[in-house]
Amino acid sequence: MLEFLQLVIGGVSIGCIYALVALGFVLIYKATEVVNFAQGELMMLGAFLAYTFISILGWNYWLGAAAAIAGMFVIGNLTDRVVLRPVLGQPQFAIVMVTIGFGYMARSAAGMMPGWGTETYAIDTPFSSEGMALIPESMGTLVISQTDLSVIVATILFCAILYAFFTYTKLGLAMQAASQNQLASYYMGIPVKSVFSMIWGISAAVAAAAGILLAPTTLIDSNMGFIGLKAFPAAVLGGFGSIPGAVVGGIIIGIIETLAGFYLPPGFKNVAAYIILLVVLVVRPQGLFGEKTGKRV
Repeated sequence: MLEFLQLVIGGVSIGCIYALVALGFVLIYKATEVVNFAQGELMMLGAFLAYTFISILGWNYWLGAAAAIAGMFVIGNLTDRVVLRPVLGQPQFAIVMVTIGFGYMARSAAGMMPGWGTETYAIDTPFSSEGMALIPESMGTLVISQTDLSVIVATILFCAILYAFFTYTKLGLAMQAASQNQLASYYMGIPVKSVFSMIWGISAAVAAAAGILLAPTTLIDSNMGFIGLKAFPAAVLGGFGSIPGAVVGGIIIGIIETLAGFYLPPGFKNVAAYIILLVVLVVRPQGLFGEKTGKRV
């Protein structure tokens, strides 16, 4: 039983990373109905920025992480203005292909960037990989590392900040209004295009946070953006367009992947999440938190 709980704790930790990346998918889709398949690459760029500030320039971890998140907010904002805005109004598949192409360009650019390249890198963090006991040793061994704990706590904080932002701030309410009815929002004086660019910036910033939190576990390289292929099923599983669904879906995918890697034959770990996704879509096509009417949550 303790072994199972230990695996669940590890699954929750990696699931929180999936949840943060899935949040980026959901935020952009809720606002613009665009599926950004470059979300994983935005996470990768955020991790490389943090590596540049912390490991290359020698900045304090917290300052470097904050600078990387802020830098990715700017990059996300510019991505919408320069890459996506010119193709708005085109068929949906064309916009999707643009995001896929942007992801490949970002991956290639990271591989060619001086100081980055195709090697793997690590970030010195203030968190230890040593385990912290969750129960008395006399009852068994159930621990959680400071790294895993920091991922879980940071995910909770980011979700709380996003909830407060969209619920209580004027800008957050304007973003919600623009995502529900663009034309009405425009007539009410909301700068819809600027709002969409800011949502792209927030999405990129959240992805950067995910990359920074993931760096101590998997290290940083130009291909780490492929984790977006796991975060996308998490968003669909929770109900594409639902922010709570993205978080729950990410945690479910993380736990299933971890348990499958331990209890099932080799190879199942990489496909277990997609099998569960297919089952859920057959039983409940709108996802766990989606509405049957097809309206966005």
